[in-house]
Amino acid sequence: MDPLSDLLSLLHPVATVSSGFRAGGAWSVEFSHQHGQIKCYVILEGACWMAVDGVEEPWRLAEGDSFVLPRGRPFRLASDLSLPPIDSSTLFPPANRGGAVVLADGAGFSLAGARFAVTGSQAPWLLRLLPPAIHLRVADDRAVLRWAVERMMQEMRESKPGGMLLAQNLAQTMLVHALRAHLSEAGASGAGLLAALADPRLSRALQAIHAHPARKWTLRSLAAEAGMSRTVFATQFRAAMGETAMLYLTRWRMALACDHLEHSRESVAQVGSSLGYDSISAFSTAFKRVLGISPLKYKTALSNQPRHVPSTHPS
Repeated sequence: MDPLSDLLSLLHPVATVSSGFRAGGAWSVEFSHQHGQIKCYVILEGACWMAVDGVEEPWRLAEGDSFVLPRGRPFRLASDLSLPPIDSSTLFPPANRGGAVVLADGAGFSLAGARFAVTGSQAPWLLRLLPPAIHLRVADDRAVLRWAVERMMQEMRESKPGGMLLAQNLAQTMLVHALRAHLSEAGASGAGLLAALADPRLSRALQAIHAHPARKWTLRSLAAEAGMSRTVFATQFRAAMGETAMLYLTRWRMALACDHLEHSRESVAQVGSSLGYDSISAFSTAFKRVLGISPLKYKTALSNQPRHVPSTHPS
């Protein structure tokens, strides 16, 4: 797979809510932090303002626009941002799947989409590789996203056989398309995986890491994949990703290791060997340096708590 597909696969995103929101008149709603959640929505009618925590300038969202919040940051939607906001948790009852919650007369503005729970144990680090907020405006991308969200809502409302699975797949399609559209639309400015993938040379190095994570990579060999000098590659990779190439390689291997330990029956030795470590000792040292716990203790924790293992990433 490609790096973006790999990342999303390790996050194991599951659409937990597929619903809509309609509003009319003067309104302002505050949405609190959604830890471990990715939000992806499309504006179906009207326009509003959106302010995202940590994003300097508010956005004007118009019909057909979409937004993605990969890190679940708090945000506010409003007809006028100067209005005092109402907390969404006190205003709305839970929406029925495929339905919509309504504010005031509900005339003039509507949006719909999905919220994804990420279940991978390394979600905190993986989510930091994605932008904190994405706003899409390109017409072709908007048409695809609108079709996906409207069909998804229809499947949820009608409850036909297979509808839940189809709605999940449509939600996944919407999320992937939005992230890919952001990559082509904005050049993925800022730091993170999309910013690095926007650079063809850095993208080649990332593709090589993801295609062959067990290879004995060095800074020189990764620079050669990118067609750059070692110094230039090291500088540009760090600027784009927010960390060094060798640290990213190690973190990615450990993310794969966690996923193997969670979802396969491989032993610690087998996992370490599959990721290029010549001994359990070498693998355990790298694992503990990144996660703060040995792989054996991590695997034991998984056995004791099969349904939920908290992230052990130190940050």
